[in-house]
Amino acid sequence: LIEKLDVEFEHGLNIITGETGAGKSIIIDALSLILGERADNEVVRIGAGKAIIEGIFEVSGDRKLKEILNDNEIEFTDEIIFRREVATKGQSRAFVNDTPVNLVVLKQIGDLLVDLHGQHDHQSLLRVESHRELLDEFGGLEGLVNEFRQAYQKTIDVITELQALQSKEQQLKERQELYEFQLREIDTVNPIADEEDSLEVELKILEHAEQLYSTTERLYQILYEGENAIHDQLILVRNQLEVLARIDKTFEEMKNETVTAIAIIDELTKFIQRYNSRIEFNPERLEDIRLRLGQLALLKKKYGGSLDAVISHCNKIRKEIQLAENFDAEIQLLNKQLENARAHCSDLAQRLSSKRRDVGKKIDRGVEQALRLLGIAHPIFETRIANRKIDSGQQQIVRLGKDWYETKPEGIDFVEFYISTNIGEDPKPLAKIASGGEVSRIMLALKTILAKTDRLPLLIFDEIDVGVSGRIAQIVGQSLKNLSKFHQVIAITHLPQ
Repeated sequence: LIEKLDVEFEHGLNIITGETGAGKSIIIDALSLILGERADNEVVRIGAGKAIIEGIFEVSGDRKLKEILNDNEIEFTDEIIFRREVATKGQSRAFVNDTPVNLVVLKQIGDLLVDLHGQHDHQSLLRVESHRELLDEFGGLEGLVNEFRQAYQKTIDVITELQALQSKEQQLKERQELYEFQLREIDTVNPIADEEDSLEVELKILEHAEQLYSTTERLYQILYEGENAIHDQLILVRNQLEVLARIDKTFEEMKNETVTAIAIIDELTKFIQRYNSRIEFNPERLEDIRLRLGQLALLKKKYGGSLDAVISHCNKIRKEIQLAENFDAEIQLLNKQLENARAHCSDLAQRLSSKRRDVGKKIDRGVEQALRLLGIAHPIFETRIANRKIDSGQQQIVRLGKDWYETKPEGIDFVEFYISTNIGEDPKPLAKIASGGEVSRIMLALKTILAKTDRLPLLIFDEIDVGVSGRIAQIVGQSLKNLSKFHQVIAITHLPQ
């Protein structure tokens, strides 16, 4: 129906109004698509190849959003651009900041930016899992929740370590004798890291001692002591060049080069003489090295193929033997740590649960008061907090009195909002309320009291005025206006108020 539309919404309260059929809801439908709702090719304009919906959101300073974008390798900027393309063949593509994403990621990001109320299934307050988080934000309990989360994780870590140790006990006892034998075998040889290379070098020298001695002796004769030694010949050459240089200066440079050559021969001769004098003929040391290398080779063959692997295995089994010998003490120590960790968790869980119940009562009073102003005369709103006992066989973290309770990283409380809008009707779960004007007003009442804590920047109300008029409509309008102090609000409405 719409070929092209560009619309910019202002901060605060935005109203979309017009007669039925004017196309108000098409804008909301388009917004739903870039928030991850399913699409079919009927949304594509007749004669067009595809429909493109793009939304630009200001998101500066949103930490949660930044984490999700980083996790999905999407660039984070102060503006985020959503784009959805729906083809006539039914194919759909989605992008965030020009990075392709799937619908799950698109919806995940959208859920942090927009709350859409009305005939659409995009209502965060109808998700039970969000109730506990809303309560904690309203009561400012995030600090205590984080403290509990850390204590919970520490307890889980101790339980995991203890379970691993207990399952290892029998296995270690069975292997202790083998480990002790291996440790004795390795300790007897006592390998040292990197010693093999130095032994190989020494072995090679000792094995070739005769050749090294005879060759260096011959070199010494050739260079210095033998008949026609190079050193003597170079002296003669230098002397002749001196004679020539006195006649022709061009020989001066060659004479100097010869002097340098004589110095080099002198240094080489001294090195060979020193080396020759240090050559050792030591059959006993040679045998010791061969024996040592054989021992190291045997260890390498049995324990990993390299000296590093042998030493690593030795360290490992030494620790295992120490552990096996001190199992009772280790388990006793971990049990004590677990006892302390559970006590700390239980204390925090009890404090957190007590505070949540107090906060829940404040929410109940606030919502009921807001609903009465919004034309629901006899509302009952209940924040129900349940704690579930568990059997001794399940993972035990929090104990109050004699009973253990099911525990999550956020505590032992399972929070759910219940409501009744008619006299004589028992409160029912908020998540199961029928859609329409009533649920929109309930959402508005909740949003009104949670406005300062709910961090969703954009709230959309599609025909929140269903079934209200006159004085109540005036109050609904004023409530929306008040809400727009904390959020950008877009409302589709027929009512002048």
